[in-house]
Amino acid sequence: MSHSLSHLCYLQTLPPISHKATFNGRQNPPLNERRRKLYVTCGRGNNRASTPTKDDYHATLKALNSKGRIPRKSLGQNYMLNSDINEQLVGVAGVEEGDVVLEIGPGTGSLTNTLINSGAFVLAVEKDKHMAALVSERFSSTGKFKVLNEDIVKCHVRAHISSLVGSTKEIYSDTRKSKVVANIPFYISTDVIKLLLPMGDIFSEVVLLLQEETALRLVEPSLRTPEYRPINIFVNYYSDPEYKFKVARTNFFPEPNVDAAVVSFKLKQPSEYPQVSSSKSFFAMSRPEELTMNDFVKLHNIITKE
Repeated sequence: MSHSLSHLCYLQTLPPISHKATFNGRQNPPLNERRRKLYVTCGRGNNRASTPTKDDYHATLKALNSKGRIPRKSLGQNYMLNSDINEQLVGVAGVEEGDVVLEIGPGTGSLTNTLINSGAFVLAVEKDKHMAALVSERFSSTGKFKVLNEDIVKCHVRAHISSLVGSTKEIYSDTRKSKVVANIPFYISTDVIKLLLPMGDIFSEVVLLLQEETALRLVEPSLRTPEYRPINIFVNYYSDPEYKFKVARTNFFPEPNVDAAVVSFKLKQPSEYPQVSSSKSFFAMSRPEELTMNDFVKLHNIITKE
């Protein structure tokens, strides 16, 4: 949180895309060279994803057409067209062999493919039943994928992850915590953050692709400004957030009206939470525009003692 925004990383972007345009993605370097820049991982034998197709513009349209679908604005569906960004997302989370990863809104499965090829078992939650069927068909043969046709906001995440981790321990026999890596619909960002950040007992890290304005507001708020809100207190109570890199809007189909950015939330253990008498009353207090979280904790404790 202490870094300067002037040092943020910006990804090279793809050219604007229209329905009539021919997609000319830039030539990717060999897979092993691209991964070496981030980390080196490999799947186990035949468990690697059986879908090496590049998830570009044409592949995305082909996948959507196979189900007779078009992106639904009501569900905030904007599909990622740049495989390099998926590699970056997975690299930020440090996904490796044996990890259990929760993905929200897998869409056509472009990020899912990268996660599975990195050795993870992916639990995906997809609200659109047609897209849930698409990714189920695409990855069912990998043995490292499960999709729930549910709304993430209403999903019993803790129960599903606990059950899944219990079954995968027989395979991987370790006690690593699960991770969240997702390109989520922008309109559910706050709901997802409020749902997942208090789960530091089961997740070690949450890596989200968010609207850039939201990302900046969550990570770099300034006191005494309208951007400093109760959600900032919530985020810093449960995690250590860090802005990672910007993603231009031209990397999505359909192209949204705003740019995006990746934020990593390192989740705190319950023992690391600020010491307050009641978290419920703490978050119910008034707006914190002129107080840091530590000051807010002190004020809360003074009030509750009286």
